[in-house]
Amino acid sequence: MFDPGYRLVTMRIRGWWEGFRGWWSELWPTRRSQALDLSLAVALAVVDGIFLWYATQDFWLPPVAVSLCSALLALGLVVRRRHPVALALVSVVSGAAMGAGAFATLVILYSLGAYAASRRTVLTIATLNFAAYLLVPGPTAAEQPFLELLVGGVTFIFSPVLLGLYMGARKQLFASLQERAERLELEQHLLAERARAEERTRIAREMHDVVANRISVMVVHAGALKAVAARDPARAAETAAVIGDMGRQALEELRQVIGVLRHGEDVLPQTSPTLADVRDLVDQSGAAGLRVDLRVRGEERPMPPAVGRAVYRLVQEALTNVHKHAGDADTCVDLRLRPEAVEVEVTNAPPRSAPAHGLPSGGNGLVGLRERVTALGGVFTAGRCDGGGFRVRARLPLPAASSTR
Repeated sequence: MFDPGYRLVTMRIRGWWEGFRGWWSELWPTRRSQALDLSLAVALAVVDGIFLWYATQDFWLPPVAVSLCSALLALGLVVRRRHPVALALVSVVSGAAMGAGAFATLVILYSLGAYAASRRTVLTIATLNFAAYLLVPGPTAAEQPFLELLVGGVTFIFSPVLLGLYMGARKQLFASLQERAERLELEQHLLAERARAEERTRIAREMHDVVANRISVMVVHAGALKAVAARDPARAAETAAVIGDMGRQALEELRQVIGVLRHGEDVLPQTSPTLADVRDLVDQSGAAGLRVDLRVRGEERPMPPAVGRAVYRLVQEALTNVHKHAGDADTCVDLRLRPEAVEVEVTNAPPRSAPAHGLPSGGNGLVGLRERVTALGGVFTAGRCDGGGFRVRARLPLPAASSTR
């Protein structure tokens, strides 16, 4: 077995190593920048160390100290992206006190302008470096004219800083444009997903209106046909004819919905359901044994296609729900044709008995009606009445051009 002390030391070393690896990997955003900074630090450490070895007559310290400090300062370029301010301050202090730094100082000043977060900090450190250059120019450089020192300071201090500021702003601009492009792409993706979801909902609503409503009424008619087939052949023949007509209507509407799926909205018929079609719905329910009364108030006039389809589907769904849940309950369909809106109300009395058929209910009919009416800017309500029964009510606004005809 391993010694616990050895295991503890091993775990600590591993933790330190993992922490060092994490810190090392955070210094560079990409491997390309990592290779660039490492090669730049090594190259400038060699160049500055050799260059300042032979230029020590301009500085205070011996050649070995100046060369070594310059090489160490150049090696600090490995952190120039992560800690540009700290590296620039070290450069100012080492340059003023020891005369260290030559070509590496230019890269440090450029990095200060390119990677520092605050422009005020950048200009403050650059001004501090410029003042140190003028106040502590070195033993022999102090004999140079002040104007020459001024021009040299502006050239070798502010020029790389300004270049770094420009490149940093350019990089931030590219990053913001890329972020905006990614955000727009994400928004387009979300809009496409939303459009697909809305299209699936619309298709499901149309399929429900075509298949569920028609087939439900056909099942009711089939039950009535079975009940009267033996004792009233004429009534049975009439009911069978109604079932055939409704089946053909269902197939035609189903063909239109499938055409929309294949070719788009252009295949929809240009005409919309009218009040005559609503009367046919009421007559079909009456032929199936439902006692239903239709009341139309106001001036009859053509409705916009979307409003006409919504009125037709609302009456169709409401009557289908009466067949499913209320059986032969007394039902009233009330249409109010106002100049500014169309109001539809379908109310059924409490059922006398449970329906004889077992029609399934998906619970999506009223949801689809609410979505259809809301999409047209209308108001939809549905719920139980005070004395029992059920009421479906909707108010569909008419466009200004339609209401002034």
